[in-house]
Amino acid sequence: MPPIYLDYNASTPIDPAVAAAMRAFLEVAFGNPSSGHWASTPAKAALEKARGQVASLLGSAPEEIVFTSGGSEANNLAIKGTFFALKHKGTPHIITTEVEHPAVLAPCEFLKQLGGFVTYLPVDRTGRVDPEDVRRAVTPQTILISVMHANNEVGTIQPINEIGTIAREHGIRFHTDAAQSVGKIPTKVDELRVDLLTIAGHKLYAPKGVGALYVRGGVELEPLIHGAGHELGRRAGTESALLAAGLGTACALAADLAPMERVRALRDRFWEALQERFGDRVVLNGHVTQRLPNTLNVSFVGKVGADILGQLNGIAASTGSACHSGRIELSPVLAAMSIPERIGMGAIRFSLGRGTTADEIDQVIARLARIASA
Repeated sequence: MPPIYLDYNASTPIDPAVAAAMRAFLEVAFGNPSSGHWASTPAKAALEKARGQVASLLGSAPEEIVFTSGGSEANNLAIKGTFFALKHKGTPHIITTEVEHPAVLAPCEFLKQLGGFVTYLPVDRTGRVDPEDVRRAVTPQTILISVMHANNEVGTIQPINEIGTIAREHGIRFHTDAAQSVGKIPTKVDELRVDLLTIAGHKLYAPKGVGALYVRGGVELEPLIHGAGHELGRRAGTESALLAAGLGTACALAADLAPMERVRALRDRFWEALQERFGDRVVLNGHVTQRLPNTLNVSFVGKVGADILGQLNGIAASTGSACHSGRIELSPVLAAMSIPERIGMGAIRFSLGRGTTADEIDQVIARLARIASA
């Protein structure tokens, strides 16, 4: 049986149109975009075209887009850049949630060593944070609120617009990690009411090694990387026209969300079939409706997700559980959602994409029926 890929939240393949857009920069258009002569002209043009494509997807101005090496760097620039730009405000306070990606949680922990204070808000059983908890957490020292748009593990979509309204009421910067949501659901920055937004290329059919940070006009950040004045002084280092062209093309393709409705239909068909076969022995993790259209995180009650995955040879999916000293531990996201261990340990995340077919879903369902019923 050909291999089946159902781990699109981990990484996506490069779209053929993205690869085609990048090809010229592997072969002839090699110039430095900042050089100012004939060899740099194609590279500079490609860089700015890509910046415009990213901006168009987000509904922002091109100059508000900073190219980065990926989502992790963009998150670090948003969080650390804000901290160092505003650290004069007494004891800088950051508000985030317990279910953020490590690329948000780790920078927050690091800043605690430098005198920062961090509030980690809880989430409910569906993985959503209560905006009123955000409001209650605000202090006069709060400089940043960082809440992911959609969770990478269970797909739950956060009430970003409501949180953004609270942030604006208090004059606080608001960052969202949208690595998982861009290209799957609408991500217009004005509708979300965010000041900073993270994109990761390899989550939306662009290459690994490229991402972007939207920075609302007037928002000052201390750069992570110091050097020459690239990216309007916000990130030093010679830009890669190759990678920017790939990200820009991917963002242009992502503007059309119609393909995600087909993916949503496949995802729902998958879930309905699992319910039919397993009944109350399978549980959905995440919000029923406020969830990414491609994400299905389910628990096989009384089973261990890693054991089931181990028997699904040739099928790529994931489990958020971690193995330490021979013992499998419950995913931190599911633990934060108060999912009981006997349910959470059986969790598997299936994340679909543009290339997923109905036949592949049917094959996975049939194999799960044989394995998980044993």
